[in-house]
Amino acid sequence: MIISIIAAMSKNRVIGNGLEIPWKIKGEQKRFKELTIGKTIVMGRKTYNSIGKALPYRTNFVISKSINNIKDCDVFSSLENVIEYCSGNLDELFIIGGGTIYKQALPYIDKIYLTVINKEFNGDVFFPEFEKDFEIEGIPKVINGDISYTYYTYVRKK
Repeated sequence: MIISIIAAMSKNRVIGNGLEIPWKIKGEQKRFKELTIGKTIVMGRKTYNSIGKALPYRTNFVISKSINNIKDCDVFSSLENVIEYCSGNLDELFIIGGGTIYKQALPYIDKIYLTVINKEFNGDVFFPEFEKDFEIEGIPKVINGDISYTYYTYVRKK
């Protein structure tokens, strides 16, 4: 099973401000939807709360130590429990946030699908440093607009 992170961050590594994504950029979430539809996604409780519901057409897992029942989601007490549960059953497992879960997941990750917004934003949740252990796969795709962004795919160095 491939374990992947999918995320978007600003130039200054911001991924959130409170429970909000600090930008609204037309088309920026297209890659997220394309890659995760029909797949299994894992998120922390705060990320679930910011979304407010299970994401449709996906199997939703939420990591929480304080809540054990969430509508349309399976709840696990740890990321390790999710990975053990999914081992041998999936081609790819997507970690979708937030900051704490991304940091916990880094030792297990094979791939990172990262959108980098070409602007700095204020926020209080950041994407962790990972670059020393990963390398860019393929050619990054730049999307131009009012605020440009780039799609990167990173794979763990051998």
